[in-house]
Amino acid sequence: MSTFLLPTYSLWTRDLKHFVRQRSRVIGAVGQPFVIWIFLAAGFRNSVSVDGMEYGAWLFPGVILLIALFAAIFSTISIIDDRTTGFLQGVLTSPASRTSILWSKMLAGTTIAVVQALLFMVLLPFSGITPTVAGFLLSLLFLTGIGMLFTMLGFVLAWRMSSTQGFHAVMTLLLIPLWMLSGAFFPVDGAADWMQLVVRLNPLYYVTALFQQLFFMGSSMAPVDVPAPWISLLVSGGLFLLFYLYSLRSLKA
Repeated sequence: MSTFLLPTYSLWTRDLKHFVRQRSRVIGAVGQPFVIWIFLAAGFRNSVSVDGMEYGAWLFPGVILLIALFAAIFSTISIIDDRTTGFLQGVLTSPASRTSILWSKMLAGTTIAVVQALLFMVLLPFSGITPTVAGFLLSLLFLTGIGMLFTMLGFVLAWRMSSTQGFHAVMTLLLIPLWMLSGAFFPVDGAADWMQLVVRLNPLYYVTALFQQLFFMGSSMAPVDVPAPWISLLVSGGLFLLFYLYSLRSLKA
C-alpha cells in the first residue's frame, strides 16, 4: 500500500499546488463560463423559455457541466508537461505503483472540476433556481463522478500526445461540439429530427440529462423528456470504466 497511497497523495497535492499558483488559469477557468452564462441568459431572456422557465435558469446546470468538462480534461495537460521535463519518466522508474499515477491525476482533475463548479455556484441566487437540499447534494455527488469521467477521457488523449498545443487544439475541437450537442445548450425536443438523433448518439447527452434531473429534482423545473436515470447512469458508468481500463492498460504497456 505504501507504493500506492503515498505516491497518489503526493502527486495529487503537487498538481493542486501547480493549479493554485497559476492565478490566470483559475480566473480564466471560472471567468469564461461566467461570461457565457451572463451573455446568453441576458440575450435570450425575453425570447427563449424552456418548460416555462427563463433560458438562463435552464442553462445554469449546463454551464456547470461545461466548467467541469474543461477543468477536468485540461488538468491532464500536466502529463505532457511532466513528460517534457522528464518528471514523468522519473515517476515511472520509481518504486511507486503506476496505478498511483492514474489515481493522482483523476483525483486532481476531479478536485479542480468540483471546486471550480462550486465557485460558479455562488451565482445560484441570481439564477432564479431554488434547488432542494437532496437535489443539490445528489447533483454534487454525480458531479464528482463526472469529474472522474472527464479526467479519464483527458488522460486517454494526453497520454498519446507530445505537445500541449496539439492537445489544446484537439480538445477544443472535440469538447465544444460535444457540449453543444449534449442537451445542455438547447432543449433536445425542440431541435430538428436529424439533430435530435445526433444528440441522442452523443454519450455526453446522457451525462447531461442525469445531472439536470438531479439538479432540478423536487422542483417544477425538472426535465421530462429525458432518458430514464438508470440508462444515463449505465452509460456514464460504462464510459468511465472504458476510459479507466484503457488508461490503466496504457500505463502498464
